[in-house]
Amino acid sequence: MNVLYHYPLSPFSRKVRLCLGEKKIEVKLEEERYWEQDGELRRRNPAGKIPVLKLGNRTMSESMAICEYLEEAYPTPALMPRSADARYEVRRLVSWFDDKFYHEVTIKLVGERVFRKVMGTGYPDSGNVKSGAKAIKHHLDYMAHLLEKRRWLAGDEMTLADFAAASHLSCLDYISDVDWNRSDIVKDWYVKIKSRPAFRSLLADQIPGFPPPVHYANLDF
Repeated sequence: MNVLYHYPLSPFSRKVRLCLGEKKIEVKLEEERYWEQDGELRRRNPAGKIPVLKLGNRTMSESMAICEYLEEAYPTPALMPRSADARYEVRRLVSWFDDKFYHEVTIKLVGERVFRKVMGTGYPDSGNVKSGAKAIKHHLDYMAHLLEKRRWLAGDEMTLADFAAASHLSCLDYISDVDWNRSDIVKDWYVKIKSRPAFRSLLADQIPGFPPPVHYANLDF
């Protein structure tokens, strides 16, 4: 049985889930409380990180490495463009969201509002929350800048760059921390990607003690 060890509000897990869903690869989802660092997780991934994908007799870690493996092993539908220049742009944007956006926004909003309570590490740091709320505005503006020239974030076709961005934004949308009125073009992009069948399992996620807003699962807000 194929298994993805994940956590519902982990953007890195969500990126892999979107990739699996788009390629119609069936997996069983196993929720992993990765912060407890139990022996089983360390056995699957010595780094103690999620997601971890068990696919056939292979166990894989690191979200982008997993996604690129899936792209090579299951090339249809394609989530990476053919040209070297276009593939570079996808990788650049995936890194932007998984590194810069994650540290400036995701961990400061989802991390403070949700993970602190779930992990039992105290109360939210208001400074981090304010910093994340300020930073997301600049990131949304950057996305709008890209989408004014392109159909999708990295070009004219949907790619892993869109999945990376949507993974982070969907976590933030779960806690109502995205101002969708800031940019119609970004909102329209999110509606497009949110409406894909691969997104359905993400919209069904529920975190005990943190009910999502009414609009979260609505395809047209």
